[in-house]
Amino acid sequence: MKVIKKDNSAVDICVKMLLEEKVIILPTDTVYGFSGIIVKTEDKIRTIKGRGEDKPFIVLIGNPSDIYSITGISIPESLFSLWPGPLTIIVPEKNTQKTVAVRCPGDQWLRSIINKCGVPIYSTSVNRSGLPVLGNIDDIIDEFEDDVDLIVDDGNSTSLTASTIISLGQKGVSIIRQGSLIIPEEVLK
Repeated sequence: MKVIKKDNSAVDICVKMLLEEKVIILPTDTVYGFSGIIVKTEDKIRTIKGRGEDKPFIVLIGNPSDIYSITGISIPESLFSLWPGPLTIIVPEKNTQKTVAVRCPGDQWLRSIINKCGVPIYSTSVNRSGLPVLGNIDDIIDEFEDDVDLIVDDGNSTSLTASTIISLGQKGVSIIRQGSLIIPEEVLK
């Protein structure tokens, strides 16, 4: 495992490791997250985090319109306009009976990694399941340096508030987890 600073030269290193199906820790616009290529790294991330199969991971996309590769439903403009940012939208997944939580992060650096990978990536907060989210980079390194292939250091998180999660269903918009984004009242109607 190695630690690198978040800068433009780190983008290609992250992309290479992700495409090699490695699990890495990336800073986001909310909290640090375990990341990996979707499906291919799910079991590895669950093992590291100690998380059961009943709780899915957030899927990060590089551009708001990428959500339409995941779902067939139309996203209301009032929600679409909140992206990129700390908003996760749960939508029905195309051609399945499942739902998926999708987010287009506000960090351009992170979106460039996702776009260069050419596929969405997982993100889940950096902590052992059931324990508080870690924001101190030294604590993250101490706890997970033997478990992941790369840690990108962007200093200590100033906020440990994750994204707001909403569900977009037949009955409209409902808040599942209040996070760093306050949803305007008119969007909830």
